[in-house]
Amino acid sequence: METVSEAERATRFTRLAHEVGEPLRRYVVRRAPAAMVDDVLADTFLVLWRRLDDVPTDDPLPWAYAVARRCLANAHRGARRQLSLVERIGRLDPPLPRPDIEEHPDLLAALDQLPALDREIVTLWAWEHLAPREIADVTGLTANAVSIRLHRAKRRLAADLDRKTHDGAGQEPGEERRR
Repeated sequence: METVSEAERATRFTRLAHEVGEPLRRYVVRRAPAAMVDDVLADTFLVLWRRLDDVPTDDPLPWAYAVARRCLANAHRGARRQLSLVERIGRLDPPLPRPDIEEHPDLLAALDQLPALDREIVTLWAWEHLAPREIADVTGLTANAVSIRLHRAKRRLAADLDRKTHDGAGQEPGEERRR
């Protein structure tokens, strides 16, 4: 039995990858969703590396296509299993309804005006009922920084909501009161 050094194996694999890489990519792109392509190619090249001694030296592309075909089948099966699991979990443990925030478009708009981190802090506090110390664990900030940001964000929300809900009713400045 002939022993091949790791350097020779790596050299052979590199040549093989250059030879079959682009045709395999085109093959997989035509048969898989974009999000799946890189994973299927990675799996294919992993099999080619592991079974390098089995790869024909004269014309490796058909053999590589066969490997890619099986990797695609595995990926599609995995995607179907994942979808089935998500559906089953959804039936057994339906997601909790989001707070009735859709009924408050002004609040949604005001939240959208906050910087992303402040919005996350406010929603963790309001919807998940986390204390600043717990929010600090989630965000990587200190509890003091969370408290300060939460206080300022709540103040900005209140001011923004006050501006949006203020309808201008009442006496205008400079207007005299009628008797």
